[in-house]
Amino acid sequence: MSNKNIYDAIVIGTGITGGWAAKELCEKGLKTLVLERGRMVKHVVDYPTMYKDPWDFKFKGKQTRKEVSRQKKQARTGYVTNKESSHFFVDDIKHPYNEIKRFDWIRGYQVGGRSITWGRQSYRLGDLDFEANKKDNIAIDWPIRYKDIAHWYDHVEKFIGVSGEPLGLPHLPDGIFEPPMQMNCVEKHFKHKLSENYDDRVITMGRTAHLTKGEGFKGRSKCQFRDRCMRGCPYGGYFSSLSSTLPAAEQTGNMTLRPNSIVSEIVYDEKTEKASGVKVIDALTKEELFFESPIIFCCASTVASTAILLHSKSKRFPNGLGNDSGELGHNLMDHHLGAGASGEIKNFDDTYYKGRRPTGIYIPRFRNLEDKESTKKKFLRGYGYQGGAGRWGGIPNHIEDLGYGADYKEGLLKPEKWKMGLGGFGECLPDHENKMTLDYAKLDEWGLPTVTFDAEWKANELEMRKDMKQQAAEMLEKAGFKNIKTFDNLAAPGIAIHEMGTARMGRNPKTSVLNKHNQIHTVPNVYVTDGSCMTSSACQNPSLTYMALTARAVGHAVEQFNKKTIQNG
Repeated sequence: MSNKNIYDAIVIGTGITGGWAAKELCEKGLKTLVLERGRMVKHVVDYPTMYKDPWDFKFKGKQTRKEVSRQKKQARTGYVTNKESSHFFVDDIKHPYNEIKRFDWIRGYQVGGRSITWGRQSYRLGDLDFEANKKDNIAIDWPIRYKDIAHWYDHVEKFIGVSGEPLGLPHLPDGIFEPPMQMNCVEKHFKHKLSENYDDRVITMGRTAHLTKGEGFKGRSKCQFRDRCMRGCPYGGYFSSLSSTLPAAEQTGNMTLRPNSIVSEIVYDEKTEKASGVKVIDALTKEELFFESPIIFCCASTVASTAILLHSKSKRFPNGLGNDSGELGHNLMDHHLGAGASGEIKNFDDTYYKGRRPTGIYIPRFRNLEDKESTKKKFLRGYGYQGGAGRWGGIPNHIEDLGYGADYKEGLLKPEKWKMGLGGFGECLPDHENKMTLDYAKLDEWGLPTVTFDAEWKANELEMRKDMKQQAAEMLEKAGFKNIKTFDNLAAPGIAIHEMGTARMGRNPKTSVLNKHNQIHTVPNVYVTDGSCMTSSACQNPSLTYMALTARAVGHAVEQFNKKTIQNG
């Protein structure tokens, strides 16, 4: 092995957490190899649809039949039904997976990963979340509390930029915010009525990783309100690893970025009882390579990281690297959504709004916040609402009229009724039965086993959805909305694209994979900081927590590196 394959640190993945690991390691002086299994994508340069208007796309932007046939599972979200952003989602034929029970595994294999296309909602978890498993006697206890991560939330928010407003809620800790985006008139009306009718719930603008002031963020400018975020933002208005963390890492001169590099396994050295490096398959040439490092950060995303660990077998770890507990691959969670209500409201027809705001409103969790038996519901934990108001309609509503002439043209220009929708995002309890495994009878084109999913919503999630619908309808009714309709579009796990939990943190190596520093209990120089580390799901969007845990883990790893040893903290 030549010295050119030896690095101070290796990072697997370039998305939300991989970018953060790269930035923090490089800025702390470590020569770092960053591996991405997908193609190279550069900020601005490789956003082919960023400036296109609807009329610039052939066939109105619709995919051809051949294109649709290759992304049937990715299309379950609706994000790849047109060509605006379909190129940032994988080809399901080239990258297959298996389902005992349906699971919507949505992926983006390119430098930047899903940080290009994520929803950007950024919320902190609080002690209500970190203590929940212990109080409810569900699964295992988190090995950390809010005080352990609060500083790192600050650290991340200062760098990425999160627009929002402080609320003073203990269960949804405030952060460091850019100015919040603005509500429209109907949302303000709803907020007023909510405060009149309830003392246990509030409405705020979504806390979103968008710059609204934008001062002091190098290489980025504030949001332009185009709402074309999933195409890649040429202004850097929203946070992605492409526009933010990876350029910061590159600027240090310490990063070596290698795309088209599929990590097949992490190699365990039985003499040192640590990982010695990673095996890589060149995605284009199929060449097998080995890179050595005393520090390895596994940030490939929940399912991919766990698949790497499961495939990293040795005499010491016959069931996967660090899998003494047998929990690796189990406790797969996501957030369940698609339940809520919508309604129409009058008396605002003379009011308009401009711009395409790239976020909506948020109602934080208000269920099961106290230990009082009198306030507890039939389900554990809780949910928040995301949604918004607007004037929808236009051309599609008038095609059926088959109109023509002056009346038809006037109808096209007339705004539709004001409507508002509220959709719940609910917590999913960890359950050992919900799992992913590897199928060695079905290999991909690089000779690696494919992933098989066996997970489903359980009774607690289904019971919670009833309350999501009921409360959404009740709030709209009390605010004066009419023609209220509830909905419950129950989709399979994975649809929220918040998969997590398959290599959970914990205090006991017998029941968990990672310790409080995100190290594998028995392989302390391997850190896993993406969604796989989560011990419970909470109901908040999780990416901000992933980033904070990653920055925190790098701090620990570098401290150990500077001592010339990686020890279990």
